Amino acid sequence: MVPDWPAPARVRALITTRAGGVSRRAFESLNLGDRVGDDPVAVAENRARVAAHVPRPPLWLRQVHGTRVAHTATDRPGCEADAAIAREPGEVLVVMTADCLPVLLADDGGTAVAIAHAGWRGLAAGVIERSVAALRVQPEHLVAYLGPAIGPSAFEVGNEVREAFVAADAAAAAAFAPGVPGKWLADLYALGRLRLARLGITRVFGGQFCTHSEPERFFSYRRDGITGRMASLIWLEAEGPL
Repeated sequence: MVPDWPAPARVRALITTRAGGVSRRAFESLNLGDRVGDDPVAVAENRARVAAHVPRPPLWLRQVHGTRVAHTATDRPGCEADAAIAREPGEVLVVMTADCLPVLLADDGGTAVAIAHAGWRGLAAGVIERSVAALRVQPEHLVAYLGPAIGPSAFEVGNEVREAFVAADAAAAAAFAPGVPGKWLADLYALGRLRLARLGITRVFGGQFCTHSEPERFFSYRRDGITGRMASLIWLEAEGPL
């Protein structure tokens, strides 16, 4: 998938689906996660297939639902982080998801990009805020894209999740609909947009998919438990117009 957003021409981005790989059973077929129980040989082949579509091997992260932002200039593949930034052409950023929200960011000048893995824990802890701060770009000059995540009709959470967001911003209450007693249906996209808006980023695109409701297209941890991971990737072209 190619994100539909008005990023500068130098900015390139891709989002994988579950199709096009060699993994089998619960991981069929383009699983890119190397810590989910899949055959390492199959994962390596799947990653190689993805790498063939980007200028350099991606900066694969060891995601832990935190807020650390990796830098391509100083970090290496496998570093523990849930976000990354790049300013040099050809440096490919990537996060993996299977219900969590991938957030892609680019500046208007086509000089910097960032990506964040925003599950509810990372989102509440400030992974988007940390990513934007690391970019060192005024928010009004940033554009964002929200990749495939679990939709608001399928993401059931407990009171503690709602309280974590509402305690930080009362407006977050609007992103939670009552479910069964003691449970809420959370709109991860709305929570992401709210965090971006609080930073001054109002040009936000994407956010129309539901990984949980499209089993043929997307992996979903909430739906399947044992499952693969998709990837969202972003980089700057080495040459071409800004």
